[in-house]
Amino acid sequence: MDLKILGSSSAGNCYVFDNGIEALVVECGIKFSDVEKALDFDITRLKGAVVSHEHGDHAKYVSKFLDARVPVYMSAGTMHKVIKGDYDGFMPFMVENGCMFNVGGFRVLPFNVQHDAAEPMGFLIYHPETGTTLFATDTYYLQYKFADLNNILLECNYSLEILDANIESGKLPQKLRDRTIESHCSLDTCREILLNNDLTRVNNIVLIHLSPSNSNAEQFKNDIASATGKTVYVADKGMKIKFNKSPF
Repeated sequence: MDLKILGSSSAGNCYVFDNGIEALVVECGIKFSDVEKALDFDITRLKGAVVSHEHGDHAKYVSKFLDARVPVYMSAGTMHKVIKGDYDGFMPFMVENGCMFNVGGFRVLPFNVQHDAAEPMGFLIYHPETGTTLFATDTYYLQYKFADLNNILLECNYSLEILDANIESGKLPQKLRDRTIESHCSLDTCREILLNNDLTRVNNIVLIHLSPSNSNAEQFKNDIASATGKTVYVADKGMKIKFNKSPF
């Protein structure tokens, strides 16, 4: 299985699990045409897409996926924000916290996260090739611990030290600091989440959705690698990672 990162920032988020036979999209924050290109224009293998919440960098192009008759899964709260009253096209499927559903050979378990959105969710995604993948973005903490993880995609949006330095210098307004802390995952919280879970079977940790102004990719990668002893990547547009259950 390959993990293809088509976007992982405020400019647009989209991650594709693809083994050449079937594919799952996580987040619809980039143009559908870019997803088609990533799948070599074989969208018949695209079994569906899951969306964490309604903000544009995660859900802007949901309607384009629906127009292409791609099944899209999201919470009721997200759907009511994304789907406008005059929309009369193919509708998304509503999913609930703790209720598992299947998308092709993928098994997905949604769970609640903490963000300034209507009903944001993270996902546990299982496939025989990848094992269990934790996906959590745009959340200032996680209230759950997870067993038997094999791969992790976790937001590591900002460093409080860098954020405060930007506020002090006047580069960013104070109100942005408050929103960031109350809606995104810091480096310290990311590290704490990882260390509070059993990483014994984890193959890859991918740090996602880094802030362009309040993060340091190399520092974050080294910090998390040192803390966990695992292979760590910082998500970047165009990156492709072998995303299997084990490195062998």
